Amino acid sequence: MNRFGNLFKPVMWFMALLLAAFVAGCGNSGGGSDGTPGAPATDPTVRSSSPSNSATNVPTSHNAVTGTLVTAIFSQAMDPATINSSPAGTLLTFTLKETTGSNVPGTVAMNAANTVATFTPTASALTPNTSYTATVTTAAKNAAGTAMANPVAWSFTTKAVASIGLFPVNLGTAGNFVILAKSGISTVPNSAVTGDIGVSPIDHTAITGFSEMMDAMNTFSTSTQVTGKIYAADHMSPTPSNMTTAVSDMETAYTDAAGRTLPDATELGAGNISGMTIAPGLYKWGTGVMMDATGVTLSGGPNDVWIFQIAQDLIVANGARVTLSGGALAKNIFWQVFGIVDIGTTAHFEGIALVQTAITLKTGATANGRLLAQTAVTLDQNVVTQPAP
Repeated sequence: MNRFGNLFKPVMWFMALLLAAFVAGCGNSGGGSDGTPGAPATDPTVRSSSPSNSATNVPTSHNAVTGTLVTAIFSQAMDPATINSSPAGTLLTFTLKETTGSNVPGTVAMNAANTVATFTPTASALTPNTSYTATVTTAAKNAAGTAMANPVAWSFTTKAVASIGLFPVNLGTAGNFVILAKSGISTVPNSAVTGDIGVSPIDHTAITGFSEMMDAMNTFSTSTQVTGKIYAADHMSPTPSNMTTAVSDMETAYTDAAGRTLPDATELGAGNISGMTIAPGLYKWGTGVMMDATGVTLSGGPNDVWIFQIAQDLIVANGARVTLSGGALAKNIFWQVFGIVDIGTTAHFEGIALVQTAITLKTGATANGRLLAQTAVTLDQNVVTQPAP
């Protein structure tokens, strides 16, 4: 019997250790604790927000009709019935209030994927120079019916004076193209381009390196390097007219971006934005702008807009990255550049480049956005993808 007991003791100790490990693991399964967006969790939670936590100088109005929109981006698809609130006050799952005052009247709606909730204030503007706190409560549930384990709250402060958030630049039919140029588009194979590309008034001979094949009607061509169509001013009707219109719309968009007034900052970083995190807004430089390998982060929500007015060149160093956070979208970022745009080897670019002269992507660089140049676009084994709508 003692011999049996001696053999059995190690097994008992091993089983006890396994049980302790199991209990400890279960104790950590409840997700993030009360806090701000981004707290780790396995249950649904708010992954990020706009305005971001502790943001300052937030515009008081979205469009002069409603106050600034407040968005919560969830870690999982949610049940909209637990979050939507229309008319105002139907649910109190997602609320906004002055930090020292009363609730802000408004409505809440989910996006089509049920991952983003937007609070729209009823009033035409929030109060200037005021701190606000947004809260998503544990009444919010995911598609499977699992509630958030803890509420999430974040705060921001509005600008000292009433202000309206930026409207995106209207690209017109230029927005149908991922690359559009007046004097040529070239590539060192192989590049991978997602979206249509086109040139005008130059003809198709200015599109090089793509090994094109014309379609049967000669209105466009195709390439194994382009997931989309290739257009030129000398293709058959209606392409020439469409290309003329697209280039005109590109020039109009450039003028619009260049003509925006009342910048939120001028000469930010004396033209060196390396390592910065930049909030939505209008930024203006009388010089060029550069970023080194540390790159730059643009932090804001899916409705926020950035416009960068650059009087000379935009230089993105080798390996640098433009990083988007908080749900920011490339379609709402506009780089209006009078000089050239030079994107270094293996660098990554986000946004719409509206450029008076040329755009060059060095070997292995990538871009999520649109490259719209009033001279030429040069690629070298790059990946260029049109932004999500």
